Amino acid sequence: MELERANNHAVSTVDLTKKFGDFTAVDQISFTVERGEIFGFLGPNGAGKTTTMRMLMGLLPPTSGQATVLGFDSQLQKNEIHQRIGYMSQRFSLYNDLTVAENLNFFGRAYGVRGRQLEARRKAILEMASLTGREKEMTGNLSGGWRQRLALGCAILHEPEMLFLDEPTAGVDPISRRDFWDLLYNLSNEGRTIFVTTHYMDEAEHCHRLVFIENGRLAAAGSPEEIKKEKMDGQVLEIDCTDVETAIKILRDSGLFQEVALYGAQIHVVTDNPLTHQKKIKEMLAAEAITLHNMAAIEPSLEDVFIASVRSEAGQPISSSGGQQSTEELTR
Repeated sequence: MELERANNHAVSTVDLTKKFGDFTAVDQISFTVERGEIFGFLGPNGAGKTTTMRMLMGLLPPTSGQATVLGFDSQLQKNEIHQRIGYMSQRFSLYNDLTVAENLNFFGRAYGVRGRQLEARRKAILEMASLTGREKEMTGNLSGGWRQRLALGCAILHEPEMLFLDEPTAGVDPISRRDFWDLLYNLSNEGRTIFVTTHYMDEAEHCHRLVFIENGRLAAAGSPEEIKKEKMDGQVLEIDCTDVETAIKILRDSGLFQEVALYGAQIHVVTDNPLTHQKKIKEMLAAEAITLHNMAAIEPSLEDVFIASVRSEAGQPISSSGGQQSTEELTR
């Protein structure tokens, strides 16, 4: 089936597949990205995220299936796509031995931006990234957060319609992550489409729509709220107690719960019978002299949904080291 340029999707895929020998990295995935939205692409290591992104940008030919980006065929019209997109990798792709201004000039010329247009765009980027006055600073001397802002600026020098961002906030501090996402929201409000992979579930919560990919196949798609409603069976109980490792083992060994995982310092338990199970949990912990500080039913997060989804696909429990560490590792 030929995908038509007339459609209004920023990205549209039909049965997109990539095989490397006998290994299927991406298995007949179909999804759309609407223009102007922030679209999150999530999945564990080896799930097919990077392979999919590379096919969309025309850097890797699919084995079968089709994809369009901004209405152009990802394989037959690569040049048209490359002129209209910006790309920011996890490593930022900056030149450390160039100054801030020199990096902007280099990438601007690479995108075909020159003369007065480059001067105007450079000034606008410096203001957007709060780098005005730091033009002569060596890029290698910038902190991770500032390098991140500069990399985003370099990716949008040519005012692309769409951005592909590959884990753009990995390795930067929480404040820089928040400030960076403020910049993304501003770009989205201006009408730019943003396709982003991230291993931070709090960031995924703020995407307009998401796709979860597992073993090369789509496991879930929709808005954060739609995915929670569709994929989360049962209620989440958040437990604050002493001797967390022992508590997790007791709760898992009971076989009563759909999911038991560590989130920071708390335990999350997924159950379809919260009223009855709250009483049982108190009894089980008390029998082992574990002090229960608090237990309450909470709204499920995307992290709850993702861990439950990965565990279901893998057919095995998440390790008791669990929670934010295991989820971060799974989604890289």
